[in-house]
Amino acid sequence: MTAYAAAIGESLAGLTGWGRFGAAVLAGAISALGFAPFGLFPCLLFGIAALVLLLDGAATERHRLRAAALTGFGFGFGQFAVGLHWIVYPFLVQADSHAWQIPFVLLMFPGGLAFFMAGAAAAAASVWKPGASRIFALTAAYALCEWLRGHILTGFPWNIAGYGWGASLAVLQSTALFGVYGLSLLTVLFGASLAQLFVPKPSWQLPAMMTALFVILFAAGALRLAMVPQAAITSVRLRLVQPNIPQAEKIQYRFARRNWQRLITLSAAPGDSTPSLIIWPEAAPPFFLAEQPLALEQIASLSQGGLGLMTGAIRHDYSSSDHIAYANSFFFISPSGIILDIYDKSHLVPFGEYLPFEKTLTALGLSKLTGIDGSFTPGAGPQTYRVPGAGNVTPLICYEILFPDAVLGAKRPDWLVNITDDSWFGPWAGPQQHLLVAQVRAMEEGLAVVRDANTGISAIIDPFGRITQQLGLGKTGIVDGALPAPIAPTPYSRIRGLAFWLLLCAIIALTRGLAQEKMISKRWAP
Repeated sequence: MTAYAAAIGESLAGLTGWGRFGAAVLAGAISALGFAPFGLFPCLLFGIAALVLLLDGAATERHRLRAAALTGFGFGFGQFAVGLHWIVYPFLVQADSHAWQIPFVLLMFPGGLAFFMAGAAAAAASVWKPGASRIFALTAAYALCEWLRGHILTGFPWNIAGYGWGASLAVLQSTALFGVYGLSLLTVLFGASLAQLFVPKPSWQLPAMMTALFVILFAAGALRLAMVPQAAITSVRLRLVQPNIPQAEKIQYRFARRNWQRLITLSAAPGDSTPSLIIWPEAAPPFFLAEQPLALEQIASLSQGGLGLMTGAIRHDYSSSDHIAYANSFFFISPSGIILDIYDKSHLVPFGEYLPFEKTLTALGLSKLTGIDGSFTPGAGPQTYRVPGAGNVTPLICYEILFPDAVLGAKRPDWLVNITDDSWFGPWAGPQQHLLVAQVRAMEEGLAVVRDANTGISAIIDPFGRITQQLGLGKTGIVDGALPAPIAPTPYSRIRGLAFWLLLCAIIALTRGLAQEKMISKRWAP
């Protein structure tokens, strides 16, 4: 078995040119199977191990940084092309206007993200040495570049390595300690360490240590889940409305009356109990809600005797003399139909809600995916609002749930509400990956996440990431349930990214220490 593993490792390390690049793309594609909806975490781990072996070969070439960068780029392209294949669906909503862009998106989107992986591979190759030091070098560079991917140019922290444990809620409990970036670093280290089993003189120590660490994380997480029962604020009865309206029909005027009536009918439908707080998804009303007093009267009739209604809605502002400003907003409406608070989405989606370099790209024939002229105006950032009878809440609209260090404002809420329209993300992988992100945010913060999606998956998530109630993809209906109670602030919620940076510094120190030890041992060898 050892000889067979060594033969595989030597074959990968021995590849050159296009052969190595193709193997890197394949390894990246296989690694993507670790993410939702597949949840095959061994694929992620062994995909990263394959990357190490391919870089072993690249590091021996004359232009090793270039060879390593191309290998990392291939790995990233394969991983993002498979894991984020749902990116084509937004361009099919208005196919006559946007479908022509799909071939470019299929190349440029994973290709652009793959540059982060190329940078990680090149950085690791610059200090590449045989033995364990190269494992730590790649781990540090990979983890840092994932963090950069989540922050540069508004950031896109989707399918970072820590989410590869989506099949194990127990392992994901560790995000309450060091967040998803910390778990990503340890995951990369685990996967990279497995490369040590595929070399001519295999070393078992580091893979065994990492296996033991993740067994401990699993056991501790399972114990945490078993010991803490689900707790709820029974006085708050939620109703999440999932109207399941196809995105193409949301933007057509001829469906407006039907879409509105579906919201009203579902909100008033008989259920397990009488709801006290009704929640609608992102951009649910098919018109500018603030300008429709009759619609607000209908909402008042729905929420009489309760706590009110929350909904996403598009709003516009005519105060500017040269253009109309639009915002993707969250409305909190009182039981009497009065708009009490409005939150404007602050983290906007490039090419969806705004067009970077708008004048230049418009001249080239590109346009936003949403059917509104001009770009949306961003809000001021996360805000906390008081909901009489239901504590303090922070709303997050769609994409905003992705950013682990930017979901809370100055005041810690009692729960989070995430409204979204995942019909943009297709009928399968995208919505399931988005749901997992919401579960991890709940675990990191120790707060319930109430997630209402237009086409699913709508869910009530407790502070341990457990789903207490849900309605699946492509279903029309409601989710009734109690609001889960918050728990004490988690270690992550207190120190934020500090644990990640400490882990990263430790890995860098190990890289340097092991590399120097290798040099000393060679210098004094007989």
